[in-house]
Amino acid sequence: MLVALDRRAPFEDVRDFAHELAELLAERHPELLTTAARKQARERRLYLDIQCNAYGQTAVTPHAVRALPGAPVATPLSWSELDDPDLTPQRWTPTTIDERLASDDPWKQELRRGRSLKAADRRLEKL
Repeated sequence: MLVALDRRAPFEDVRDFAHELAELLAERHPELLTTAARKQARERRLYLDIQCNAYGQTAVTPHAVRALPGAPVATPLSWSELDDPDLTPQRWTPTTIDERLASDDPWKQELRRGRSLKAADRRLEKL
């Protein structure tokens, strides 16, 4: 998920918010989501990776070729694509990524303005 922020909240507050939100989502949808870092504990659930929200941590950039068999390419997804039964981590490769880039890329639209973390944090507290 990509959220444009207004850059007013300190890094630590953003990281804490992401952690709290991921834990809440995993708690409410345990059959679909998890924050378990070990692959064996995830089963077939979607991993909400909150470990990469720290200084010096790495993340896979959009459209990066992964160092895995078949050279899969990481690409942003839209919410509607998550229901696609043909969706796998190997869906796009260097030989098929052109097809993806020619379609509607969820990150292609420019984000109009950043949002305040304060409003989102107040809403999260109410949940």
